[in-house]
Amino acid sequence: MFEPDFSKGGGLLPAIVQDDETGEVLMLAYMNRDAWLKTLEIGKATFWSRARNTLWIKGETSGHVQLVREVWMDCDDDTILLKVHQRGAACHTGYWSCFYRKLVNGVVENTGVRIFNPEDVYKAL
Repeated sequence: MFEPDFSKGGGLLPAIVQDDETGEVLMLAYMNRDAWLKTLEIGKATFWSRARNTLWIKGETSGHVQLVREVWMDCDDDTILLKVHQRGAACHTGYWSCFYRKLVNGVVENTGVRIFNPEDVYKAL
């Protein structure tokens, strides 16, 4: 079975996550070999959390999962593109996409739609 070239990037490869219907880029995260295999096994986007130093299934605690529809590779086999069906928000700050801030004339403007307030989620935990 095909595997990306995990010898590059110290074993962590960038994984771009894109909405399978609109093409909107939702987020960027990193995958190691274990995250790659888990994603293929369960059909849910799974990444390596650099902050927690562990595997992270997107939406495992929040319910905002990414169901993988297609997996694409770049020409060098060192960048992964996941086309997903997003349930809920992709961004931990509550926005549909992590890319909700746009630079306009040197100023960052919020152009996104917040799906949930993360403070409410943390209070519930």
